[in-house]
Amino acid sequence: MHSRRSISSGTSAVLAAGLLALSGCASPPPEAVRQVEVSTQPVALGRFSNDVDTISTLEAIEEVQLAAQAPGRIERLLVRQGDQVQQGQLLLVLDQAQVRADVASLIAERDKDKLNYERFEFLASQGAASALQRDELKAQYLQSREAVAAREADLAFSNLRAPISGVISDLQVKQGDVIAAGAAFTKVVRNDRLMARIDVPGIFTNRVRPGLPVLLQEPQGGTAVATGVVSSVDPAVTPGTQTLLLKAEFPNPTGALRTGLRLRTRLVLAAGELPSVPFAAVTQSSGQSFVFSVGSLQDLERNPGKVNLEPLRALPAGSKFALQIPVQLGDLQNNRYPVLQGVGLSDPVITTNLLTLRHGTPVTVK
Repeated sequence: MHSRRSISSGTSAVLAAGLLALSGCASPPPEAVRQVEVSTQPVALGRFSNDVDTISTLEAIEEVQLAAQAPGRIERLLVRQGDQVQQGQLLLVLDQAQVRADVASLIAERDKDKLNYERFEFLASQGAASALQRDELKAQYLQSREAVAAREADLAFSNLRAPISGVISDLQVKQGDVIAAGAAFTKVVRNDRLMARIDVPGIFTNRVRPGLPVLLQEPQGGTAVATGVVSSVDPAVTPGTQTLLLKAEFPNPTGALRTGLRLRTRLVLAAGELPSVPFAAVTQSSGQSFVFSVGSLQDLERNPGKVNLEPLRALPAGSKFALQIPVQLGDLQNNRYPVLQGVGLSDPVITTNLLTLRHGTPVTVK
């Protein structure tokens, strides 16, 4: 009897120990599913363009090199380097004392030849001189008369006026200098409109045409400083460089741009509005672009991927989840990507805490 009670007591002890061991190995209660707070933006229309970026050189549309048509000493110089002048404005006056002396001498010679011709014309009519002598003197008189007219025309060139409106450039003379006929001494450059010479790759030959927009940009930052349009397209590609020359005109009312300046230039081949997402909404993985949208449990169940849905189904009704969506994007412009495929207009995309998100992560939207 004593041995049975001992066995019974031992068995009870073993059972008690086993129950304690089992209670010690029981699983802890499941942790609450963590939710990530995020911000969203809707997919919105953005303006995008298909551009060609290059460097162009500015030229004056009108530029006239000035030279005196007659020699002389500069009696009055009425302009300085950089002056703005109007068409017809007086620029300088030449002292043409020598020209006036030449004219006086030629007039005297002309009058003498005229007198000789008239005398022989009378004698020839009386038979006292030959017609040949008369004709020779007549030719000499006519020649003298033309010489006077030509030299008198030189006197008209003592006042040199601006042929166009513009800015005095590269003035090489000063008052008192003697200038020779035909020797260039300055230029008048029209600076209120400029032309850009733009070389674009020949592969764009079939896409360029007059009227396309062109932007001149600051060397740093890319801010547009002037906007114009293509005015002409060369008919042939340059063989050595395989580039096509375009010319575009730009207004320059303040004169801030200068002839000879080289600037970054953007030729806009096409432009339009496309659905777009901000740069902050896009992630990359193995060469594929993704965005995270916000959806319901039903949205997640339609495309669960590798997500364990059981703990998510225990969340309160109306819970929201991050849905990773592969997208096809265009080139980044103005800090936004054009969306070619994947999401549509007004779809919300997540823009914060992307590194903590996975497909199916519960989220709360701020």
